[in-house]
Amino acid sequence: MRRSTNTWVTVMPAISKPTLYPKVLRAGDAVALVSPAGPVDPGKIDAAVEVLKGWGLRPRVYPHALGKYSFYSGTDEERLADLNAALADPEIRAVICNRGGYGVQRIVQHVDMDAVRRDPKLVTGFSDITALHGALWNHARLATIHGPVASQLERGGLFVSGMHHVLMSTEPVLLKADHASPTAKVRTGGSAQGLLLGGNLCILDTSVGTPFMPDMTGAILLIEEVNEPAYRVDRMLTHLGNCGILARLAGVAVGEFTPAANTGGTISPADVLLERLGSLGIPVLGGLPVGHGDLNQAVPLGTQAILDADAGTLLVSATARS
Repeated sequence: MRRSTNTWVTVMPAISKPTLYPKVLRAGDAVALVSPAGPVDPGKIDAAVEVLKGWGLRPRVYPHALGKYSFYSGTDEERLADLNAALADPEIRAVICNRGGYGVQRIVQHVDMDAVRRDPKLVTGFSDITALHGALWNHARLATIHGPVASQLERGGLFVSGMHHVLMSTEPVLLKADHASPTAKVRTGGSAQGLLLGGNLCILDTSVGTPFMPDMTGAILLIEEVNEPAYRVDRMLTHLGNCGILARLAGVAVGEFTPAANTGGTISPADVLLERLGSLGIPVLGGLPVGHGDLNQAVPLGTQAILDADAGTLLVSATARS
């Protein structure tokens, strides 16, 4: 793999850098569908293309987006080439990741940050894409979108309406806690304001010590997870705590923690979350419709947010701007 001449891998960005807000999408805009991580079902991408066309957009499926190589949609070089080509193309106004899975951390240090700074685009995805969100924030100060991957758009409902809102509107996003959610009991009263940062807990945990772990000082941390037993959730939160990250937060927004099957025991991920986060002395709100379950509402990252644990709401300023 040819290494970028950029020095961002070893040089951390200045905190004072202004945030880059991409332009809101308009009918006629071209959007890229890329697979920087795992392989994807082509039929799901066909369905996503039709959804995006229905919004008046011009979706482009990139050359290696539907491939398969080992755990990934292509080799590291192929996946990186698609991602960097999309970020550098002046016609492309949004880069929509097709799937999470695994693989972004293998290529993220070679993302063309100069192209990102020259022409900020909307970038969307979740799960493994958390590593890309962190890198784009740290080294370009790009506000991004934690939201459904393209392969989920066929599910309709909030997957589609939420994505349409964050991509084609400059209005803030309001998330409401679901009292029926397993993580709804993870709550500590109060309100907090700060930048919303975060994503998948496992990816955040393995990003500590790398150049793509955001500085969480004064931030509201968004976390979600899937198929991780309670003891692993505890281990990841303990690691973040031991690194001093949790102590610097203004608040925590907790999405879905879909439990792993047949893990035994009576302690749930929600029990661990309540125990580890409840003692921080900051507002914590669980039950938010974010994650790998039946609801995955798109939400901006890198913008100002207000978390009101008493009201059960998270209000987040838009990523897209006029």
